[in-house]
Amino acid sequence: MAERLSVAQDVEGSIPSSRPKLRGLQGVALLSNQISVIEDPHKNSISDGLALGLAPFKPLRGLTNGHLQTIVGNYLPRPPFRLQAVSETVEVDPIDHSRVLCLCHWQQPAVRAKRLTVVLVHGLEGSSDSQYILGLAARAWNAGWNVVRMNMRTCGGTETLTPTLYHSGLSSDLGAVVCHYADKFNLERVALVGYSMGGNMVLKLAGEWATRQPLCAVAAVCPAIDLAPGSDALHEPGNRLYEWRFLRGLKARYQRKARLFPQIYAPADEIWPIRSIREFDNKVVARYWDFKDADDYYDQAASAQVVDRIAVPTMILQAQDDPFIRLKAKTRAKLVANPHISFIETRHGGHCAYLGRDPGNEIHWAEAAVMRFLQAKTEQSG
Repeated sequence: MAERLSVAQDVEGSIPSSRPKLRGLQGVALLSNQISVIEDPHKNSISDGLALGLAPFKPLRGLTNGHLQTIVGNYLPRPPFRLQAVSETVEVDPIDHSRVLCLCHWQQPAVRAKRLTVVLVHGLEGSSDSQYILGLAARAWNAGWNVVRMNMRTCGGTETLTPTLYHSGLSSDLGAVVCHYADKFNLERVALVGYSMGGNMVLKLAGEWATRQPLCAVAAVCPAIDLAPGSDALHEPGNRLYEWRFLRGLKARYQRKARLFPQIYAPADEIWPIRSIREFDNKVVARYWDFKDADDYYDQAASAQVVDRIAVPTMILQAQDDPFIRLKAKTRAKLVANPHISFIETRHGGHCAYLGRDPGNEIHWAEAAVMRFLQAKTEQSG
């Protein structure tokens, strides 16, 4: 039956009417942060989310503001990442020979095929070395799983591996990576985990693949399921800092691609000025991926179009105070109605931050939640 976890004050189908205001640590009101079960009034169902062992998220003291969670979560130091990786490029498009770089951590050959393999996908302007990717990779490895840290096209210093740019709808790239390693090592079970833009990608592939093996589970943290409202939210005055940071990286990446492939890309001064993510998507992504415009891109690339088709155990973590992720009411309804999706919505958490009160590395609540979910929903943990 359909299931839903949410904050007790939330109303099914609602969209938060306000977003966090950037304030100092002092004087920030502490709102309710308990995860509680809300029954779907149209079904006699109760969520099994609490049975998964997901403790209520309690934000780190002083970080009940979504902006502060997001910013501190981005810069907070983590333990050194010491896992050695096998680096491999995987062809994802035989037409233009585009390749993506994957950093892999494989268990011993004798057990590799039977162990769960987790493919991790980063967010916009991130890479396989993003801190949240490294944090989850270490946890998954310690659980005895294989780990693949995938870079989207051109990310992680890989502009030379493809003549194309990347965008949020390239779920076929992720599918090609899964198929490559499943065939190479006879992998029996593969789980996907994505953050933000990567969350949209893993959900999109899950909807497209349905029950196709070896996919067995999916988790998405603060996924950009509805691309258009999220893009527009970044241009709101309170979110311009994030938009500027993303744009700086995207524009610099475009200029590098234009130098590498001048026969494909127009000089930057013919396209500039670009002052918003929507403008970038309209002038660059739509132009070089043959979308009509930004809205056509958002419509075709959004996982919102296919989340109702997801047919493997899936967890979606969403914070109500995320500064720029927005869910349409009809998308929320699809998530709630799908019996395979555990939709977990907390009052606090910011964007992909979820800094909690537990000591040490356990401060990263979302990573612990993803691990518990995958352990509970996959048949074997080792």
